[in-house]
Amino acid sequence: MDPTKAHPSRRYNYWLGGKDNFAVDRESAEVVASAFPTVALSARENRAFLRRVVTYLAGEVGIHQFLDIGTGLPSAGNVHEVAQAIEPTSRIVYVDNDPVVLVHARALLTSEPAGRTAYIQADLREPEKILVDPDLASTLDLSRPVALMVVATMHFVTDDHDPYGIVRRLLAALPSGSHLVMTHATNDHLTAEQYAESVAANERSGVPFRLRSRDEFARFFDGLELLPPGVASVVEWRPEGNEADRPSVEDVSMLCAVARVP
Repeated sequence: MDPTKAHPSRRYNYWLGGKDNFAVDRESAEVVASAFPTVALSARENRAFLRRVVTYLAGEVGIHQFLDIGTGLPSAGNVHEVAQAIEPTSRIVYVDNDPVVLVHARALLTSEPAGRTAYIQADLREPEKILVDPDLASTLDLSRPVALMVVATMHFVTDDHDPYGIVRRLLAALPSGSHLVMTHATNDHLTAEQYAESVAANERSGVPFRLRSRDEFARFFDGLELLPPGVASVVEWRPEGNEADRPSVEDVSMLCAVARVP
């Protein structure tokens, strides 16, 4: 752990109103907010999507195994809490490359007795290390469908790390009937000037970041069966409540999709 360098999970915690972050994370978060003032709103809407999608997969689709990569610091409505409230035997593996996350997870994320949770310290950019980890093998049955959760994570994987190849390698280990869940920050609603300002702010923040367009995001789902409504904003995916109360797609600026492995 290096408290002198900002980390995405701790910065995300700050935007969600948490206290498990360092001064450098808060400074980095404010730099990003200078170019994207509604970033905290985007983080909250992304978290709300996570709760809705896990509820849907566990309750309506019947998936009771989850591989959550880039899980972030524990907050209300973690994957296993939502899934095990529906099916207590649900099994969840959390993966993050920040040791602070794993310390908190092991201390705070207690599974239902009938289910199980495991925590792996690993980097999404090295998918094979995740897949061969003994804690994954002892928790998930890879002969049965798994929901691969890559929520608000892939935009931290720059093009030089082969983001599409990473997703394909993870999916190759999962059986038919598994699902890919992903959210991703987008530049679709930015002018050329706003995009340039956002790129510059992300570079100053000290955290590598890659905004992607709708078409670039859709490529992650090539060969999969997209579930309705397909590629959409997180505020448009099985929304709850009054439409008038929802934030705008432009303010949230976060794409999502859920797809089935054929």
